[in-house]
Amino acid sequence: MYSDTSVLYFYITGEIAHFGAGVFLLIQLISIISFITWLNECCLSEKYAERCRIHFTLLATTAYVVCILGIILMYIWYTPQATCLLNIFFITWTLVLLQLMTSVSLHPKVSAGFLTPGFMGLYIVFLCWSAIRSEPADNKCLRNSEGSRDWLTIISFIVALLAMVIATFSTGIDSKCFQFRKDEKQAEDDVPYSFGFFHFVFATGTMYFAMLLIGWSSHHHMKKWTIDVGWTSTWVRIVNEWLAVCVYLWMLVAPIVWKSRQVAEEPNK
Repeated sequence: MYSDTSVLYFYITGEIAHFGAGVFLLIQLISIISFITWLNECCLSEKYAERCRIHFTLLATTAYVVCILGIILMYIWYTPQATCLLNIFFITWTLVLLQLMTSVSLHPKVSAGFLTPGFMGLYIVFLCWSAIRSEPADNKCLRNSEGSRDWLTIISFIVALLAMVIATFSTGIDSKCFQFRKDEKQAEDDVPYSFGFFHFVFATGTMYFAMLLIGWSSHHHMKKWTIDVGWTSTWVRIVNEWLAVCVYLWMLVAPIVWKSRQVAEEPNK
């Protein structure tokens, strides 16, 4: 039997872990979008625009082909019946979001090209797939056999572990993106990353991994191969997908909005 103090301790640490895991997802999201934006700026720069145009076009085309193929496969695998309305909504809305990102990116005032929405499309298709895979095993819309679910769960566990380590190290090194210190000059004896921010990201990443193990619910009862399985896990990933699209669209539109505001304020000065 646990004492009241132990129960209170586990409750408080569980709530902190929920918050920390959400912070890690947000940091990971900003890091991914920052990388995609940096890659697009390299593509549009004079140094690489002419030399690597074919390579970037091939990358963008491949990204869109994989996105469309992934959406088609999800329709085949996870909507075996017309009654699977929730899965149909998830997949169809992902396709709509992909089209929306492409349309905004190709708008004459934005002109961001095909590469960034293609890569973001890969990210949201992956989030949609992982969200559907996180649905409970008793869901009739999941046609995969129990055996295939077992090894896919093992692979997902390993991928999640690698993603946590990579995201922790990448965001820890690129901490200036989150600390508003890009313009500061770095001394010769300075390390290229922040120790404090690195450990903060690693701590939130650990909280995120703990949430995967309990399916984002402290009342989740572990069964065989139930890592990151449950409706809470599904909706966390779906909301993360929608938030990713919102942040990406804002990063495309924000410069235009700020520029129009500055132009509107100049006559009043």
